[in-house]
Amino acid sequence: MLKIAIATNKGGSGKTTAAINLAVAAGDGALIVDLDPQASAVVWGEQRDGEDPGVLGIQGYQLEKVLNSAEDNGAEFVFIDTAPHSETTALAACRNADLVLCPCRPSLADIRALTHTVDLVNLAKAQGAVVLNAVPTAGLKIDAQNALQSIGLPLCPVSIGQRVAFNHSFTAGQGVTEYEPSGKAAAEISQLWRWVLKELNS
Repeated sequence: MLKIAIATNKGGSGKTTAAINLAVAAGDGALIVDLDPQASAVVWGEQRDGEDPGVLGIQGYQLEKVLNSAEDNGAEFVFIDTAPHSETTALAACRNADLVLCPCRPSLADIRALTHTVDLVNLAKAQGAVVLNAVPTAGLKIDAQNALQSIGLPLCPVSIGQRVAFNHSFTAGQGVTEYEPSGKAAAEISQLWRWVLKELNS
């Protein structure tokens, strides 16, 4: 079983969006563990009528037990959606993950806040990468890439654009690869998932 944590200290970075869409792209055998008290992933999962991926809303102290149970029950991929401003929970997620993805919007405030998450990833001695998310223009993408060069984590070569399909698919209880399979958002998520698989198997 492979475990992917989605962690950033700042709220609104797109952690839940990344978790649910990557889990849908992973297909059968995927599970989302929602550590955020807001439980957005749980709300999304309730609309799916039992379809994979399953979603479990838990507290941080339950994480290790739940991961062991998931593996015993045949889960292939677990996506851990963490809460913002909860270093203890995020650290536990990073320590239990095979890969930590850190979504980051292309703004100075988001990039500065990311340094706290980088410290957690390093403290956990985890493999991590920054994923640019909700990128509105190519110019901002380039500026953010330049600013992230010294952040201390590698930058994922796949970035995610600012696309309305993410909002519409969430409301429908779907991932973008289900909601609009031929759309740009679906293409980006599929590309990101292929990159994640490559990293996990390297």
